[in-house]
Amino acid sequence: MKMYLISDNVDTKTGMRLAGVEGVVVHEMEEIRNALDEALKDRDIGIILITEKLGKLIADKIKDIKLNYHTPLIVEIPDRHGTGRTPDSITKYVREAIGLKI
Repeated sequence: MKMYLISDNVDTKTGMRLAGVEGVVVHEMEEIRNALDEALKDRDIGIILITEKLGKLIADKIKDIKLNYHTPLIVEIPDRHGTGRTPDSITKYVREAIGLKI
């Protein structure tokens, strides 16, 4: 199994390429959806890395894949500008998922 990157940033793609991860840089909504569809067709891809910015743009598609596909695993990663998440995002996620305040 291999990883594949869908990024909106050349620097992120370059860094991942140095780690042996192939990928594509996209900006438009249609390009993002096409890149994701092409990655889903490749049965050798086990993990799709997508930058958080792009993940937000196609959140509905990512949610559908996570719910209906066994593979690949989709992981949203921060780009070189950092994460768009709030400091308590993991705590909030746990609270929403299981109803416990930690």
